[in-house]
Amino acid sequence: MNFRKNHLPPLFLISLIMILYSCQKVEFKKESGAFEVFAEMVQAGVKPIALSQPLSPSEMDLFMPEATSIAEKYEISVFREPNLIGTSLFDSSVVQGKEVLILYKGESLEAYQMLKKRANELEASKEYSGQKKEDVSRTFGRMLGYPESNINNLLAQNSDFKDLGDFGITGQELIWFYKDLPEAKKFYSETLGLKILSEEEKSATFQIVGDSRLVIKSVEGSGYSGNEAKSVALALLTDNLEEWYSHLQKEKVTIKYTLKVKPDGAHDGFVAMDPEGYLLEFEMFRMHPENEKFIPELKGRKPLATSLGTEYNFYASITWLYYKDILPMENFMTQNLGLELSADQGWAKIYRLSDNSYVGLVDEMRGMNSFSEEKLVEVKIGLSDSDGWETYLKKKDSDSTRRSNTFSDLGGYLFRF
Repeated sequence: MNFRKNHLPPLFLISLIMILYSCQKVEFKKESGAFEVFAEMVQAGVKPIALSQPLSPSEMDLFMPEATSIAEKYEISVFREPNLIGTSLFDSSVVQGKEVLILYKGESLEAYQMLKKRANELEASKEYSGQKKEDVSRTFGRMLGYPESNINNLLAQNSDFKDLGDFGITGQELIWFYKDLPEAKKFYSETLGLKILSEEEKSATFQIVGDSRLVIKSVEGSGYSGNEAKSVALALLTDNLEEWYSHLQKEKVTIKYTLKVKPDGAHDGFVAMDPEGYLLEFEMFRMHPENEKFIPELKGRKPLATSLGTEYNFYASITWLYYKDILPMENFMTQNLGLELSADQGWAKIYRLSDNSYVGLVDEMRGMNSFSEEKLVEVKIGLSDSDGWETYLKKKDSDSTRRSNTFSDLGGYLFRF
């Protein structure tokens, strides 16, 4: 057969078209798989919005039919975004000159567009930096369904943001102050059987378990009067509640709340008082919807026996702090300090600080103690790089009254490091 110059046989053209089409399908196999996963997550409400992989405009033209088909399958919508909002979550060069698809349901796209407008306005007024840019970035992260811990990690990678985890948390010391220090020492060493790690004339440090410690100090020379409110409680976690309850009754320790056992409840426990009125909550947690994350964490903790015997042990502690409004403190814990929520009891939130130490936020309207501006308690967080955290706070904190190696939370609790 004779064909004119530059003409290809029809069969060859058909084969070439099929090969090119096949290459396009293979080229977007990865993108299609990821897109479908995100589509299912948006459809299920796991993510308010999701983003496709960035593609050049010409690539996006080819990918759109597949994306539209997947979106229809999961009954969600797709918006083609040629200029994604700039935040501190991602390296902006990744989307430079590229487009993304926003997967969404309902009004989620409108929320994104409002946030983008806010970012553009800040950019135009040259205010899109520092805390304002971080706030926009966090909002965008939540739109993408990211937990605060993931948002913190992304901010640390793409901005100057840091949290406590970046400086190596090594443990916690709960610090209480006493008018009669010898009596307090006797109570914790003999009645509770805690091991003394160090002792000085006006202080003693006890090990509760692992990296959790209780420090008792003389109020004399501390800067406190000793009459401040004790807006704090210490939860000592143990599976041997009945043994501890019987022992403390024999020792005639004041019991504020008697032992309550609720087999279907989230936790059991009782509350005792030390010689000067600090509250000690002996507590055991059960598998329960509010403890679904907490219980697996606790199961990995090895109990430490006291000098009273192997059955008298603890495997973790919770420092309960009391607030008028715990919602701002929730943000402070997760965003400023980078702590993760372990258990949500509604009116009380438990955050993991270290292997054996937790910090709990309590609504004063429901808790055992009330909020007080002045309180006879301090918390010390052990850090591998305390100097680094101090340098970071100096750069970020505008509070000129803050003392070195300390910071105060929104409720006025003093934290040392």
